[in-house]
Amino acid sequence: MGVVHRVTDLFRIKANKALDRAEDPREMLDYAYQRQLDLLQQVRRGLADVATSRKRIELQRTQLGRSAETLQGQAQQALTAGREDLAREALGRRTAVLAQDQELQAQLVTLQEEEQKLTSASKQLEAKVEDFRTRKETVKASYTAAEAQTRVGEAAAGISGEMGDIGTAIQRAQDRTEQLQARAGALDELMASGALEDATSPVAHDDLRDELDALTAGDGVETQLAAMKAELAAGRTTPPASLEPAPDHAAQDDAAQDRAEQDQAKPEPAEPEAPEAPRAAAPGPDPAEPGAPKPTPPE
Repeated sequence: MGVVHRVTDLFRIKANKALDRAEDPREMLDYAYQRQLDLLQQVRRGLADVATSRKRIELQRTQLGRSAETLQGQAQQALTAGREDLAREALGRRTAVLAQDQELQAQLVTLQEEEQKLTSASKQLEAKVEDFRTRKETVKASYTAAEAQTRVGEAAAGISGEMGDIGTAIQRAQDRTEQLQARAGALDELMASGALEDATSPVAHDDLRDELDALTAGDGVETQLAAMKAELAAGRTTPPASLEPAPDHAAQDDAAQDRAEQDQAKPEPAEPEAPEAPRAAAPGPDPAEPGAPKPTPPE
């Protein structure tokens, strides 16, 4: 039995805690106020029923009064006509009507007293309901303010789950920003050291071209020095070639290529006609033939 009681108590404790967490005082106050309104409505309906019954009894008493007056007149007419029996019967009916009217009078007094009680109770209950409504709204406003203040405090302290999510998002954004800044700095250092080239620049820096240009300039200087030495040795005095600018080999090559293209574009001259060959002399008579004149020997 001890174990059963402990389990029962534990269940009640857990249930109470769960109910406390799920319970909203504002909803409980609204529910209590609604129950009081229902009770007030019931009292008002009861008061309306009593008033209706009272009105019905009053109408019945009015009809009974008219019936009593009618029977009183009929009795007088019957007695005047010498019909005492009819007059006696009419008076008997009138007496019954008056007795019924007395009963209705007693019921009417009871209903009037009940109506007064219900009217008083309805007014008192209506005042209590109105007072409860005012207190309910005050308590609800206080509870709402306290709840809002608690939420603000939790948010400021970082206890709220929503604020925790916001803080996490801000931290992720800061980490991402630092990562991008570090990457940008590393790229700037690599580009400054020459490990990476700037693809957006119009002309990329070419170290090999610079070295070749330096070698070409050095060869030109050596050539000019050799020419000056040769001129000095021959006794000629010419302006120093070092003052002249170094020949631009690329420009010379381009000029030669342009001249070659112009020569190819010119029309070729027509070939001169060959002179006619001299005509051969007519063959003379063969000395071997008979009758041919013999050649005269030289003297």
